[in-house]
Amino acid sequence: MSNQPHTTTTIPYIAGDGIGPEIWQAARPVIDAAITKAYGQSKRIDWVEVLAGEAAYTQAGTWLPEATIEAIKTHKLALKGPLTTPIGEGFRSLNVTLRQTLDLYACVRPVRYFSGVPSPLKAPEKTDMVIFRENTEDVYAGIEFAVDDPQTKTLVELLANQFQVHNIRFPEDTALGIKPISISGSQRLVKAAIDYALAQGRQTVTLVHKGNIMKFTEGGFKNWGYQLAESAYADQCFTMNQYARLQQSAGEAAAQAALTKAKTAGKLIINDVIADNFLQQILLYPEKYDVIATCNLNGDYISDALAAQVGGIGIAPGANINYSTGAAIFEATHGTAPDIAGLGKANPCSMLLSAGMLLEYLGWQEAADLITGAIEAALTAQQVTADFADLLPEATCLSTQAFGQWLTDSILD
Repeated sequence: MSNQPHTTTTIPYIAGDGIGPEIWQAARPVIDAAITKAYGQSKRIDWVEVLAGEAAYTQAGTWLPEATIEAIKTHKLALKGPLTTPIGEGFRSLNVTLRQTLDLYACVRPVRYFSGVPSPLKAPEKTDMVIFRENTEDVYAGIEFAVDDPQTKTLVELLANQFQVHNIRFPEDTALGIKPISISGSQRLVKAAIDYALAQGRQTVTLVHKGNIMKFTEGGFKNWGYQLAESAYADQCFTMNQYARLQQSAGEAAAQAALTKAKTAGKLIINDVIADNFLQQILLYPEKYDVIATCNLNGDYISDALAAQVGGIGIAPGANINYSTGAAIFEATHGTAPDIAGLGKANPCSMLLSAGMLLEYLGWQEAADLITGAIEAALTAQQVTADFADLLPEATCLSTQAFGQWLTDSILD
């Protein structure tokens, strides 16, 4: 190991607001211990703090300094805690602003069950999915017109007079939102999901949409996803769109034979499901689903619903990635939880598992596995933070820092 070249990677971090600083203080030693255990002195991360949120406003007079954006652009990667969005300060959301500014178009949320975690499901271990949520369009475009905005009346009149839209039920007192979904935005997201599924040996990619009602936006997302799979991945994928065409032209038996042949050949199966039905299916038959590609708003609901199935967002990791530029922010997916800030009750697992995703992104799989393994060991031993201890009568309740120390000791032993 001493003969290996030394690699030092500089990564900016944002500690975050509320419970953010304490989960970072607990998580950093665990991450560093995993890297040291896996690689000795041949690899290390040089953590550089950058500011956003309340700390940025206090120290720099702005909630999101340009220096923070530039640092992430320079180093490509960042790890961040939860951020408060100030009301009336020009930001819909600091998180959304970061994603939009850096064009981090794929929100990637792996969801799996860890043994020992309390769950509302009878068989939570059947849930093992990765969600690819489009991160720049749909509701994240932020195109809205308030009910008392004169532009709203103008837009309502424009829709009625030039586009013959007469089904706005209460035109005098309605607000409006515009939902942009593009071919380019949809296909780059679906491409990321397919590439991931192929690289990880997954079996299916499911396009989740509300195309039965919104035929040109979410229906477009589905259709453009199928088109991409069939044109760019013809040798690697078989789509249920192809199945439907075969079924219509050659009959059910021929379509079923083609699907069986594709599965036998190890091809990735691309299918789709309506969003509301999907939310039912993940409770009844979660084992049927693997990698999910979906629009922004659907992905928001789906990510949190799936996280709840395996124990909550306190143990759910996430990343926001641009696979073209390589830029990525890995983040704790929960909120700032100001009611428990400073009390040692916060769970750092979301931050730690997101750091594991960062390490995987760097190609440092061994270190990522050490973090995951330590968390699995802690949960099996029922050494947990307050959120889980409240639901596990036999568990040992550890403070945020003590839990981090338990993980660090487990890795270094």
